[in-house]
Formats: sequence, C-alpha cells, structure tokens
Amino acid sequence: MPVPRSMAARLGAALLLLFSLVVAAEVAAPRPSAAQGGPGAVRGFLDAHSHLHSHESFGGMLLCGKPFDPDGIEDALRDCIDHHPNGALAFFENFLKNGSPIGTHDPRGWPTFKDWPAWNSLTHQTAYHEWVERAWRGGQRILVNHMVANRQICDVYPLKRTSCDEMAGIRLQVRRANELQAHIDSLHGGPGKGWLRIVRSPEEARQVIAQGKLAMVLGVETSEPFGCRVVNGVPGCTKADIDRGLDEMHSLGVRSMFLCHKFDNALCGVRFDGGTQGLIINAGNKIGTGRFWQAETCTTAEHDNTVAGGTLPKELSWIDPGGAFPLYPPAPHCNKLGLTALGEHMVRGMMRRDMWIEIDHMSVRAASRTLDILEQAGYPRVISSHSWTDRNFYPRIYRLGGMVASYGHSSEKFVQDWRGAKAVRDPSRLFGYGYGMDANGLGPLPAPRANNSANPVRYPFQSHDGSVTLDRLRTGERTWDVNVDGVANYGLVPDWIEDMRVIAGPEIVNDLAWAAEAYLRAWESPPAP
Repeated sequence: MPVPRSMAARLGAALLLLFSLVVAAEVAAPRPSAAQGGPGAVRGFLDAHSHLHSHESFGGMLLCGKPFDPDGIEDALRDCIDHHPNGALAFFENFLKNGSPIGTHDPRGWPTFKDWPAWNSLTHQTAYHEWVERAWRGGQRILVNHMVANRQICDVYPLKRTSCDEMAGIRLQVRRANELQAHIDSLHGGPGKGWLRIVRSPEEARQVIAQGKLAMVLGVETSEPFGCRVVNGVPGCTKADIDRGLDEMHSLGVRSMFLCHKFDNALCGVRFDGGTQGLIINAGNKIGTGRFWQAETCTTAEHDNTVAGGTLPKELSWIDPGGAFPLYPPAPHCNKLGLTALGEHMVRGMMRRDMWIEIDHMSVRAASRTLDILEQAGYPRVISSHSWTDRNFYPRIYRLGGMVASYGHSSEKFVQDWRGAKAVRDPSRLFGYGYGMDANGLGPLPAPRANNSANPVRYPFQSHDGSVTLDRLRTGERTWDVNVDGVANYGLVPDWIEDMRVIAGPEIVNDLAWAAEAYLRAWESPPAP
C-alpha cells in the first residue's frame, strides 16, 4: 500500500537534511602539448566521478550557478535568487555547511567571490568551465561527467523550474553537456576547436588526448533509472523498460551507469549510510519504497555501513516516520536486498553495450553478485569511482582489470586511501589511481590540509609533466591558495595534487598520472576467455 501522506509530510523536512550530512594567469598559459607524440600510452589524471550539470537536478533551483552561460561569467556565476540579500533564507545551503538552517553568506559571486565557491559550500557552482580548463592544463586527461538526479530531494525542495522525473533530468543534462562542448568550441575558433570533447569509445578518447584535449565520458548516477523504483516490493519497471532505457542512454553517448543510489530500488539494495545520516536516509527509504532498510548480521568479510535502529535520538524525534525504526540485529550489517533479477538483466545489458558498471552504492550482496557475473564473463569494465563500496572488493575489481578511484578527500586521507588500494592491486596490470571529486555532488571538496605551515604548496609550481607552470588561481577579484582555501573550486585540483606530492612524494603523482591509461586499457580490453 502507498506510504501515508501524513508520514511523508512529517518527513519532508528530514529529507531536506538528507544530504546535509553526506558530506587565471595560468588560463592564458600555452595549451598542453599533444600527448606523448601520438595515440600511444597516455600520461594524465582521471576524475572518475563529477557532476558538471547538477544545476539542472533536483528541480533546477537547488544548486546555484552554471558551468557556462552564453552571456558570460557574470551570468553563469550568480547566486540563487532565494539566497539574497544575505543568505539567511538559504536554509539548505546552511544545513549542508553548518548542520543548521541558520546562517548567512555574501550572495554575490562574480567578481568578488567573497564566500563562494568554497570547499564546504555545497550548493554553489564549483565547476565553471574556466576552472575545469585549469585542471586540464594541470594534467587531467579524462573527466567522467555523471548526470545526476534524485526524485525524493526534488519532491521535497520547495522551489522548482524543471521536472522531478529523473530520466527527464538526465536527458536535459546530456543536452547541457553537448552545449558546454559547443560553447568551448565557440571560444576557440569553431566546431571541434575547443579543448574538451565528449567521447564514446576508448579509441575516440585516445585520439582526443593525443590532440592535447580533455576527454569527457558521460555517465549516469540516479536513484530510479528507467523508472525502476520499488514500492512495497513491487517494481516500477520491466525488462523491456530497461532495454529501451539502455538503448536510449547509449545513443545519447552515456557509457557509465549506476544501478542504485542511496535508496533501494527495483534493481538492487543500497549500501547503507551510518549514524544520524543513516537514520534520515532510512526514513527517506521508507517514504520512497514503503519499507525501512532490511538488515541482517553479515557472515562475510564484506559489510555495509552499520545502520542505527530503534528509538530516534531526542534531537530527531520530530522526524517520527510513523513509529520507531526497526530494531536491527548486531553489527556488522548487510542489506538483505541484493541484486534483483531486473538488476541482473541490467548488468548483462550494460555488458552487451560495452558500458562501465559502477559498483559504488550497491549493497555488498548486490556488489558481490555483480562481480560474480563479471568474473564469469571476464568483463573488465567495472569501477569504484568514489569510495562507496567495501574495500574488500578491491582485489576482485583489480583482478578483472577494473578501476578504483578515491573520493576527493583532503590530502592526507586521500594519500592513506591510495596506499591501501596499491597494497591490494593486481601486480600483473598497470596500476593507475583515479580520484572522484564528486564536484557539484552535494558533498565537500578537499579541505585545506591542517597544520600545513611547515610544508605548504609553494607557488608557482610545475605540472606533473613539466609542461605548464601554475601560479595561484585568480578569477575576477578573488585569488585562491590551496594552503588556505583547500579545493574551493575545480580549478584547484592541480594544487591539491601538488599538496599530495609535498606530503607523499612523486610516487603518488606517478600513480595518479597512470590513471587515464589504466582506465583506457580497461575500456578497450576484450572480455577474458
């Protein structure tokens, strides 16, 4: 039966808190030289997970600013109208940044950028095209740009200008990606002249990179792909819906997809969020599916995050999702819901279309079954793109020839994750380590490194291949310094990589610089016999 409206009303505000806890001198520099004298081995960085067009997500009025505007930067980098005059009404921004709906900020963007973008300001544009260009000049060669949607957030956020239908939002964002490419072309002499190209195959990617350009791969991260929600165990899609949806996405150029994200759906159970955040998302799961998460004590080394149950903490008693949460068994917890028959159909359909299968956000049951299928077929195009799977799966991913990329943590945490992944790599394969910045994904970018005064990034510095000199990033009247500001926007990604070189030496930069090649090898490798 449907979820009672009274319950949905009591939980609407809770879902607004849902992701609050998830937490240009050089622009004029010469273009990087054509890669390695031709379409051979690529040396360059991989961002396996970002969202350049999420300003069109969640109803189109939650994230402020755009990656480009035909009328220029002053129109692209404007705050949301509801954030004026002092940010006091920007309750979602304040939740995300401060854990409270109360707060203020200077809403003016261009040209002063006093309060945004910032590493912890999560509803303001961080991937303006000039900032992405600086990351490319600094050594990035592949960007996986995920179209993103979430119906639940869109439903409860009061301001909207676009549909909450997730697939309608995905189509709109694909159109925006092509418009971005055309806009960049227009600034550099016409069609095909820009520094960014959308690619649909590894062969295209190698050609683009050999021309000294950034290869953009289109991906999809959405909670209900092709309408595949589930309510009280009843799926909202069929195998035919999945086949039509995959055909459409493939024709639009999408080459990487998630099956589930944050909430259980008709394809797979999700990897739980823990703590207070988990309570809120579990409440959202109840609204969206009619059921709370179903957890059991794991009997394997892999497990999902521990989920809280029972009575709500006093400070969250106002949520009251129609009674107390379930009393869960002892941890470690595993979601009882794994990969469904529809989910298996989608995995096999993605394999037939030679697409990347994103394993993050799957429950360990779903992820393990997905890896079983891929191992039976010797299928290498599997990726953990932003640290949301159990690390015990890394050896299986590496043995298949797949990829692992860490979320864009602060420098010290990222270095720790890199060392852990390298320890379990497949020594018979090229090791390249990617990052998943999750830019514009309602999560923080890397914070400034604590206590960095003794060994800061010193400006100017050289790109990893020595082809470009990078000084402090300046846009309008604002100059950013990674030592003080962290990764305030996407243009500071090279500075963050330099910060990791400072604390971990050239080895980490070398492994990061092999990530693009490792990704391309996995993309072009035939299934193992």
